[in-house]
Amino acid sequence: MTMKKLLFLALGACLSTTVFGQHQLMEIWETKDLPTPESVLYSAKNDLLYVSLIDGDAMGKDGKGGVAILNLDGTIKQKDWITEMDAPKGLALYQDLLYVADITSVWIIDVVTGNVVSKVEFPGAVMLNDVTIDDNGIVYVSDTRSGKIYQMRNNKPQVYLENTPSVNGLKYSNGHLYALVGPELWRIDANKKHSIVAKGFELGGDGLEPIGNNEFIVTCWGGLIYHVKADGSFDKLLDVRGKMNTADLGYHSQTNTLFIPTFNNNSVKAYRLQ
Repeated sequence: MTMKKLLFLALGACLSTTVFGQHQLMEIWETKDLPTPESVLYSAKNDLLYVSLIDGDAMGKDGKGGVAILNLDGTIKQKDWITEMDAPKGLALYQDLLYVADITSVWIIDVVTGNVVSKVEFPGAVMLNDVTIDDNGIVYVSDTRSGKIYQMRNNKPQVYLENTPSVNGLKYSNGHLYALVGPELWRIDANKKHSIVAKGFELGGDGLEPIGNNEFIVTCWGGLIYHVKADGSFDKLLDVRGKMNTADLGYHSQTNTLFIPTFNNNSVKAYRLQ
């Protein structure tokens, strides 16, 4: 194990802990000077973090946004890895391609070369927000403002599901598409039928990560983090409303670490789930 990873594992011993319910979150680091980070994605293959940076208005087509790369200890590997985007949000990886939602388009980036492979416009989209990809490489993208989920095959998008009000976080897991639809977590099957896994979050859901045993971590942009159990009940892990945002998280399963983009606070925070 490298010294960097040893430091990453040891940092939690000296930082703050927040306790709610049966679990607790221990803050282990914070990386600042990241302009409006919206989403964090852990790459197991490269053992690093991709961070989307809006750097301005969430709907602004201003060319100021981009994607940064962090190491797992929070140090910045490359702040300006991808530039000249507008307001990039959700991230998803399939093989060596990174898919990034950006208002009305999805960027496709080769993570080996750092080259932009394609930029796909989504007809009728208003605010594309999160991205997930199934085992066959089929891409799903949420449009929060229009309340729709798009599906993209071979870089050709089409509306997959309508009547999903304020849909945001998406995650394909164990043969199902999971979606945060307002204050509810939905499971959507191959026939587009949905069942409600959990409901009653105090704010609309933003980020969604499975943590095993049919359990999830859910973030709400306004400053809430929940642990959702397999039976649909949930505990509040963090409540920082009025202090910082908790946008679309990343998750490192080997160390049970959450990576939280704080949006308006211009930083990413790492927490150990205990």
